[in-house]
Amino acid sequence: MIRELIEKQKRSLDHFFEKVDLVEVENALRILLECKGMVVFSGVGKSGLVAQKIAATFVSTGTRAIFLCPTNALHGDLGILTPEDLLILFSKSGQSQELLDLIPAIEKKGAKILAVVSNRGSRLEAAALQTVHLPILDELCPFDLAPTTSTAIQMIFGDLLAVALMQKKQFSIADFAANHPAGFLGKKITLRVSDLMCKGSSIPLCRPTDKLIDMLHEFSVKRCGCLVVTDEQRQLQGIFTDGDLRRAIQTKGPEALESTLEELMTLSPKSISQEQLVVDAVHAMEEAGRLVTVLPVLEGMKVVGLIRMHDIVQTGLKPQENL
Repeated sequence: MIRELIEKQKRSLDHFFEKVDLVEVENALRILLECKGMVVFSGVGKSGLVAQKIAATFVSTGTRAIFLCPTNALHGDLGILTPEDLLILFSKSGQSQELLDLIPAIEKKGAKILAVVSNRGSRLEAAALQTVHLPILDELCPFDLAPTTSTAIQMIFGDLLAVALMQKKQFSIADFAANHPAGFLGKKITLRVSDLMCKGSSIPLCRPTDKLIDMLHEFSVKRCGCLVVTDEQRQLQGIFTDGDLRRAIQTKGPEALESTLEELMTLSPKSISQEQLVVDAVHAMEEAGRLVTVLPVLEGMKVVGLIRMHDIVQTGLKPQENL
């Protein structure tokens, strides 16, 4: 049964993509770009829920938008409208009485109407400045009653407009970050290496000529799982990690303790700059070809910090996730 439903939905979505009038969609995008006021979404029932979601997507991607409940609109909320606003009304049939009751008041306000319907020749279409028809074969519901495919198509259309507006307005990742300062999204696009890295005396530093036995205290106390090997000007020379320690002991036994760090360190380790995003550090660690849990942070070739996977994980930006 599930396979049959998937195939049915696929046929319906394919029908939509094949039959949707791209000229109508382009005209809708043009009207949105010309709108100097607020984009106001409305709909009844399931279409109303879709309209709420699309309004939220518009807001988060740089377009001023709200959802207006048609019932509340008739009881005072229409006071928010101005002649510069654009109303986008979602209705599969185009005959939703709650939306039709809004038309006279909207016209008095001087706001424009964009109708998004599936049935042609509806009363809502007749009242709108522009109409976009969303072609649909039938609902996924076996009785062709419950809004299923029609709301999926409405959502696709709304997201399409939102992304088109992002591109037309050249909405940047910095703009996106400004609208999402908290939560996973906010951390993903705002948290920088400089916000998490170990600095100053917290960095476990050593010189190439230092013996391992003399640096074990530094290695242990700083609890970074490594020693960052630099010259006198703090120019990066290499890195010595927990893994290097294990390999040195396995290869040389106790004699490894008398070896210098330049004999044991990993040359040309991966590094990152402090201005880069923390997610860039995660990607660099994962792309290293072997397990890497620390990265020296450089300014030029000078070591200014160290970022650890442990600290990244504590922020919620975990490896192996779609960052």
